[in-house]
Amino acid sequence: MQVQVEKRYYTPEEYCQLEETAAYKNEYLDGEIIPMVGTTTNHNLIAGNFYKNFPTKINNEDYWAFMSDVRLWI
Repeated sequence: MQVQVEKRYYTPEEYCQLEETAAYKNEYLDGEIIPMVGTTTNHNLIAGNFYKNFPTKINNEDYWAFMSDVRLWI
């Protein structure tokens, strides 16, 4: 017998509050909170190369480039 679990939907504000104290990173998509899985060696190599070669100025505008360990609110 399968037990159905009702999905809970969160507001962006609820998600932000939960993320402030979360032990791991989550993704917010259409009201759902989805745990983000760990990374692979290949992913880290690609991300590192991208970060190393990313320009800090594009069209005379300053930009910040972050590695994956930063929680980012867009």
